[in-house]
Amino acid sequence: MDSRDDRPNTDRVLALFSEISAVPRCSKKEQKIRDWVKSWAERHGFAHDSDSVGNIVVRVPGAACAASAETVVLQAHLDMVCEKSPDSSHDFDRDPIRPRVDGEWLRADATTLGADNGIAVAMALAAVELGHAHPPLELLFTVDEESGLTGALELSDRLLTGRVLLNLDSEDEGRFTVGCAGGRDTDISIPTARDRIPDRQSLIRIDVTRASGGHSGMEIGEQRANANVVLGRALAIVDAAGGRVAALHGGNAHNAIPRDAWAVCSVPTDRHADVVEMLSELAQAVGSEHKNTDPSIAIVSTPVESVPEISPDAAVLTEKDSRSVVRVVRAMPHGVVRMMSEIPGLVETSTNFATIRTKPEAITILTSQRSARASALDASSDVVVAIAELAGATAKKAAGYPSWEPDFASPLISVCTETWSRMFGNEPVVEVVHAGLECGVIGSKYPGMRMISFGPTIVNPHSPDEALHLPSLATTWGFLLELLAVLAKG
Repeated sequence: MDSRDDRPNTDRVLALFSEISAVPRCSKKEQKIRDWVKSWAERHGFAHDSDSVGNIVVRVPGAACAASAETVVLQAHLDMVCEKSPDSSHDFDRDPIRPRVDGEWLRADATTLGADNGIAVAMALAAVELGHAHPPLELLFTVDEESGLTGALELSDRLLTGRVLLNLDSEDEGRFTVGCAGGRDTDISIPTARDRIPDRQSLIRIDVTRASGGHSGMEIGEQRANANVVLGRALAIVDAAGGRVAALHGGNAHNAIPRDAWAVCSVPTDRHADVVEMLSELAQAVGSEHKNTDPSIAIVSTPVESVPEISPDAAVLTEKDSRSVVRVVRAMPHGVVRMMSEIPGLVETSTNFATIRTKPEAITILTSQRSARASALDASSDVVVAIAELAGATAKKAAGYPSWEPDFASPLISVCTETWSRMFGNEPVVEVVHAGLECGVIGSKYPGMRMISFGPTIVNPHSPDEALHLPSLATTWGFLLELLAVLAKG
């Protein structure tokens, strides 16, 4: 029998999520939410510990459980990707996220919702508050997952005693993740010199806006437009017309496909109309190429009088450096590199052209690579390094994070799939994902840890279109409570 008809009430989960949403928690700025969690633990009489990087574990005694029940780690991350629409005035350091119900979905107003991963924090806390049967629990809340898995990478190997871990950071109901890709960031710095705007040239601003964006692992196979890549095509038009780059800005996070990017360039006055026309033609071409994945993408050009925060005496790059920057941006790879031969439909290796920034003496680029194979990860990073070296730029490969090798014979997978099938009358999907999960890193810190990841359906994470499917939350919440009751029997 499908017990979705008897799904438990999610009111307490959503109430806790609302409280969490009122606390600022952008990546690397988790102190306030850490304090909130500590306060919650102390109000409920639970011990808590932290490590040097700021990860928190709350220790909860078992409830109505067998003496043989193993300690289970419920794991989620405290931080969120802070993205907003270009016209939003939201201040993530001060303003609360205000979740709103939209039919079967929970959304925010012009910002990321933060259900990734705040709803998991709320589920873990609510599972304890409601008094259902559960084994001894360690509620592990990590920091800075979204901008580099820092919390997991620096997790103390003495913080946990449990050797069964339920990660609540998956985003598709009925799918159990049992393995993931490893990854790393590769940074480029292109040294630049500046000059005055050439005679008979004027400034133009080019904006690439309203691409769909999304998670650079989970959505990379959907061939969504990358605003930085599209901007590179626009810059090629400017370069061919004899223009110069003045400033570039694109993307916001290493793990998000860029939705918006802009450039300020100088253009010969007698070619201005031609450039505008060619940019309009490019906009039409890009719109046609991405009509199914990015129906709202646009390219807009606007005359401007100056370059923000740059002196008129050094407004544009020199001709040589401008051309070098354009070529690097145009050559930067993005998207799927290789699919897995063992699992049809799964991306094995990919690269994300994540951000572009203008510095006083350099243009910097951040890219992010992922792969289920260490050798393929190295090869993908090496391509970015080679492009940088051809342009006389410097490149740096970060240490990265390990993959999570699946163990399909794990008893934990059997317990989870059998519980799901008994509750809902169908088989869950057991999969490996093309994304870096904390499980891979935590497993390297705690050898022998049995792990699985699941969660409610969340669409468009890392973008202002992020939404949580409320019926899916109820299903997943009911499954979590039942699974904990099963594990409580020992």
